Amino acid sequence: MTRLLPTSTAGSLPKPSWLAEPEKLWSPWKLQGDALIEGKQDALRVALQEQTCAGIDIVSDGEQTRQHFVTTFIEHLAGVDFNQRETVRIRNRYDASVPTVVGAVSREKPVFVEDAKFLRQQTKAPIKWALPGPMTMIDTLYDAHYKSREKLAWEFAAILNQEARELEAAGVDIIQFDEPAYNVFFDEVNDWGIATLERAIEGLKCQTAVHICYGYGIKANTDWKKTLGDEWRQYEKIFPKIQQSNIDMVSLECQNSHVPMDLIELIRGKKVMVGAIDVASHTVETPEEVAATLRKALQFVDAGNLYPCTNCGMAPLPRAVARGKLQALAAGAAIVRQELTA
Repeated sequence: MTRLLPTSTAGSLPKPSWLAEPEKLWSPWKLQGDALIEGKQDALRVALQEQTCAGIDIVSDGEQTRQHFVTTFIEHLAGVDFNQRETVRIRNRYDASVPTVVGAVSREKPVFVEDAKFLRQQTKAPIKWALPGPMTMIDTLYDAHYKSREKLAWEFAAILNQEARELEAAGVDIIQFDEPAYNVFFDEVNDWGIATLERAIEGLKCQTAVHICYGYGIKANTDWKKTLGDEWRQYEKIFPKIQQSNIDMVSLECQNSHVPMDLIELIRGKKVMVGAIDVASHTVETPEEVAATLRKALQFVDAGNLYPCTNCGMAPLPRAVARGKLQALAAGAAIVRQELTA
C-alpha cells in the first residue's frame, strides 16, 4: 500500500440479480445449498473484477457472501434466536424486526474466514474486510439476556477479536469495523464504545479501521439527514477520543454531505478514508468532483494519510451506477495524485 492516495470502497457492492434481488438490503438468496456457495463465490469474483477494472487499489469482497453487514455475522453466533423476533428502533431512526439475545453469546466457528481466504487466492492486491462494530451489533438486536448494552458490547468485542485475528491470519491487510451507531449514541461512544472497539482490535498487527457514516442511501436515512441542519457536526463529539485510540484509520462521509471538512483536523495523525462518492444518489460523480472533495480534505490530512473512498456501501444501487462511481473514484484520485507528484 505504498501508492499515494490508494482508493477503496466502504464495503458492499450490488449483488448480481441471479444471486439475490438487486437494489435491496436483506434481500433473500435465490440459490440454495452447494449452488448458493458457488453463486456467492462467483459473485465475489465479479465484485473483485469490477473493482480491479475500475482501478480500485485496496479491494474487498463487496460483501457478496452476506445478506446484511450486521445480521449475517450475528446469525453465526450462539445465544441469538432468529425465530424469536422483536421490533426495535435502529439508531433512533427506523423500526426493524430483529433477533433476540436469549443466552450467553459465543462464536463456535469462524464466520467469514473461508470467504476471506477465497478472496486472498483471487488477488495480489491489498484486501480490506469489514466486520460490524460492537455498538452497531447491539443496536441491531433485542437483548433479553444481558439487559445491558455495555455488557453485551464487551461480549461482542471479544468475539469480533477472535474473528479478526483469524481474518488477519488469512491474509487480510485492513480490518474495518462498521460503526454507524457512533453517529447517534455519543455519550456511550465516549464512555465505553471506543474501549470495546479497542478490545476488538487487541493483538492485531494488520491495519485497523472504523467506518462511521450516515447510513446507506435508504429512505429512513435520507429522511433523517434532512433533519440535521446545514452543518453535520456529529463527528466533533467522538473524533477527539478516536484520535487518542489505537485505531489506525477512520472512514467518514464527505461527498454531498454537510460535514464541515475541518472536523478531520480532530483526527490529525490517523489515516483517513475520505468518502468522495455519494451512495444516496444515482448520479455518478465526475472525476473532477471527486478530486475537488479530495483537495478540500488535503487541507486537514497529510497526503500520505489520505485514502479516497466511498461514503458508505453501494448494495442498494444499480450495478451500472456503482460501476460508474468506482471508475469516478479512481479517476478523481488519479487527478489529485498527479497534482501531488508533479
